[in-house]
Amino acid sequence: MYCLLKLAPLFLAVAVCNGWLFGDFVGKQKEQDEISLWPLPQKFQSSAVAFKLSPASFQIVHAKQSSAGPSCGLLENAFRRYFEYIFGDLKKPEKSRKKVYDSDLVELQVWVTSADPECDGFPSLQTDESCELFPFRLSMAMNKFNVFHWHIVDDQSFPYMSRTFPELSQKGAYHPFTHVYTPSDVKMVIEFARMRGIRVIPEFDTPGHTESWGNGQLDLLTPCYSGSSPSGTFGPVNPILNSSYDFMTQFFKEISTVFPDAYIHLGGDEVDFRCWESNPDIQKFMAQQGFGTDYSKLESFYIQRLLDIVAATKKGYMVWQEVFDNGVKLKDDTVVEVWMGNKMEEELQNVTRAGFTTILSAPWYLDYISYGQDWQHYYKVEPLSFPGTDAQKKLVIGGEACLWGEYVDATNLTPRLWPRASAVAERLWSDKSVTDVGNAYNRLVQHRCRMVKRGIPAEPLFVGHCRQEYKGL
Repeated sequence: MYCLLKLAPLFLAVAVCNGWLFGDFVGKQKEQDEISLWPLPQKFQSSAVAFKLSPASFQIVHAKQSSAGPSCGLLENAFRRYFEYIFGDLKKPEKSRKKVYDSDLVELQVWVTSADPECDGFPSLQTDESCELFPFRLSMAMNKFNVFHWHIVDDQSFPYMSRTFPELSQKGAYHPFTHVYTPSDVKMVIEFARMRGIRVIPEFDTPGHTESWGNGQLDLLTPCYSGSSPSGTFGPVNPILNSSYDFMTQFFKEISTVFPDAYIHLGGDEVDFRCWESNPDIQKFMAQQGFGTDYSKLESFYIQRLLDIVAATKKGYMVWQEVFDNGVKLKDDTVVEVWMGNKMEEELQNVTRAGFTTILSAPWYLDYISYGQDWQHYYKVEPLSFPGTDAQKKLVIGGEACLWGEYVDATNLTPRLWPRASAVAERLWSDKSVTDVGNAYNRLVQHRCRMVKRGIPAEPLFVGHCRQEYKGL
């Protein structure tokens, strides 16, 4: 048995999954084979032939024809990881499973056909995944997510430890020692993701959502006024000071070296204009620029200068939809993220008509929880249902499952995320004809149990149980 990897080792998870399927569900009926797969592949074939997998004889190896070999640490690490997935919890044969096998399956050969197996590189938007998908599916390997959008700082806290501006986290984080991401933490996250074919795209959102930045960077934020006097509070980044852009130049120069992905998310959403409106210096600047009282023009002025700063680092950028809506001049390779649920289809139509690559997150905000099986709402979304040409729809390269942290921390992050995000994963991975909610429920129940078995505390879809809860009895 061998698996063919056309270009990138990202697909190892898909290929080995089939071997794992035979090992764990051997002897079951065809329909139960189908139940176990999540997300459902574009093509699937099953057979009545049953193979025996034994940890004493089975191995995952490089095919002789493969351009990769034992020196490819990326694959070697994956081989060990998936061997553990297959056999790690094998304690003793289950008595209820008496099966005559057609033969033993002793080897999975991984054949990378590209000239460059990308063993030492990082996954990118251009990585050939050798399948007709959306190449952008946010978050994690077991559910076929391939991008981690890391909204790493916000109003409440600045946990990113900057080497260039260390006071940002020292004065802006919840705690300067315990609640920060050190350079080694960030490096570890990026490498952990790389070994699983996952990109890490950081987001440093400005000019709004920056209250925590001001604690460690003097004069970065706009002083708000109450009448003719300063109120003692601060608003968005001050867009009229050259020092603001000098800071951003140095800061994003650092970010461009720390994060290897070709893109940085620059935010640009939910800018509250009230502080700018109250500030007399900004009012004067608005008049000088001929902006009148349209503060979206001031926001565009700031964003345009920021985009030029980031472009100088040779990085591409992603932005929230407001940046496009406000008429900022964007580079052709800008990725616009559509997140507002109202008029979502109209926004997709407008962004793609303008020729911009688009990501959809509006229907998949997982922090909006409700009673019952709300995963079905995420599952039923068709991201390409907006009016537009085929060329426009090709510009929608994928989607994103978002989980914001207002009511989430380490105690409830994982169960709130899974398996609800799994529903998003299948919608972005599988063929658009895969819409049977009943069939999806049966498969997702099995997949949720599989996650629990691997130590992921995914919440249940409904009443029921997982087979492993009986510990083989």
